[in-house]
Amino acid sequence: MNKIWDFIAENPMAAVVAGGEIGFWVAIVAGLVARYLLKLKRTSVFLLLLTPVIDLVVLVATVIDLRNGATANFVHGLAAVYLGFSVVFGHSMIKWADVRFAHRFAGGPPPPPKPTGRAKLRAEWRDWFKCVLACGLASGVLLLLIFMVGDTEQVAPLWDWLPRMGVVTAIWFATGPLWQEFSKSDDRVKEGARR
Repeated sequence: MNKIWDFIAENPMAAVVAGGEIGFWVAIVAGLVARYLLKLKRTSVFLLLLTPVIDLVVLVATVIDLRNGATANFVHGLAAVYLGFSVVFGHSMIKWADVRFAHRFAGGPPPPPKPTGRAKLRAEWRDWFKCVLACGLASGVLLLLIFMVGDTEQVAPLWDWLPRMGVVTAIWFATGPLWQEFSKSDDRVKEGARR
C-alpha cells in the first residue's frame, strides 16, 4: 500500500486521472439514482452532464501540470487517452448503464439481447470506428499538449503514445470486426440451429 501512496506522491497526475475515472462513474451512478430512485429528473440531468466536465478538469489539470514545468510521463499521456475514449464512448456507456438501471429499479424493459450474426458484425465495426475516433481524438490532444508546452525534452514521453494508439486500433480491429468476420459462419450455423 505504501508503494501506491509513494507513486501518487511522485505522480500527482495519477491521482487526477484516477479521480477523473472514479468521478465519471460516480456521476453516472448518482445521476441514475437521482432519476430512477429519487425521481429528481433535473438533478439527474445535471449529474449526468458532469461527465464531460470531469473530462475537461482532467485535461486542464494536465495542461497546468505540464505548463508548470512537470516532465511528461506515462500518466500525462494516459490523461489524453482517457479523454479521447471518455468523450467517444461516454454516451454509449451512460446509455448502457441507463437501460440496465431502469430495468432493475424502475420496471423498464429488459436490456436488448446481445446481437448475433450480421448485427454483431455491424456492432463490431461501429465500435471499431469509435475506437479509431477515440484514438484520433487522444492523438490530437497529445499533439496539442506537445506543441503547447514546446520543450522537446519535457514532452518526449508523449510522443511514445502516438504509436500506441495505432497498436490499440490494430488489436481492436483484430479482436473485433476481423474476428467476427471469420466467426460469422459459426453464428449462421447457430442461427440455423435455432430455427
